Amino acid sequence: MMEKCHDVQQIGFEGSVMIVSVDNRRYLLPLSEVSPRLVSAGDIERKTYRVSPSGYGIHWPILDEDLSIDGLLKLAEQLSQNQPNEGGFVQSE
Repeated sequence: MMEKCHDVQQIGFEGSVMIVSVDNRRYLLPLSEVSPRLVSAGDIERKTYRVSPSGYGIHWPILDEDLSIDGLLKLAEQLSQNQPNEGGFVQSE
């Protein structure tokens, strides 16, 4: 049995922000920093995704977009260091 890289609990969108709950932490990420395809996508395209069984990444089949969880977590860390009030790590759940 493959060990999970990450436990992805939830992925959501509010306006121009992607909300990712992973490994019992919640992150707010500006879509402009995450993916141009997700910025221009509609609700249906954004909500149609699959998390890989290993928890390694997220795939949006309609958009043909793939993002790694590690990449999103790195982005959140960079954002919280550079702009503490603009995004990144939010809270433990």
